[in-house]
Amino acid sequence: MSRRRALVRFRLYVADHTQNSAQAIANLTMLCQTCLPDRHEIEVVDVLREPKRALADGILMTPTLVRLSPLPVVRIIGTLSDPQPVLHALGLEPVAA
Repeated sequence: MSRRRALVRFRLYVADHTQNSAQAIANLTMLCQTCLPDRHEIEVVDVLREPKRALADGILMTPTLVRLSPLPVVRIIGTLSDPQPVLHALGLEPVAA
C-alpha cells in the first residue's frame, strides 16, 4: 500500500562558506536523500548575506537547522554530523530498504 507522506520543510541557517556550514549542508542533504526521498524541501539562508532575516528569525548561532513542517517547529544547532540524534530530534526514521 503506497501512501503519500507529507512534505518536510527545512530551513538551514549558515555563515557563508565556512567548514561547519558546508558540513551541515552536506549532512542534511544526505539525511534527506536517505530518509525523506522526494518529500523534502531545504532552504539555505546565509546569515552574512541576510543578517536582518536571521535576527528576525531568532538565529544566534550557525549552523542552525529549523524544521518548519510538519509542526511543531524543531531547531537543531550544529553540523548534523551524528545522524541518529538528529533523526530522533526531528522525529524521523530511516527509510526501510
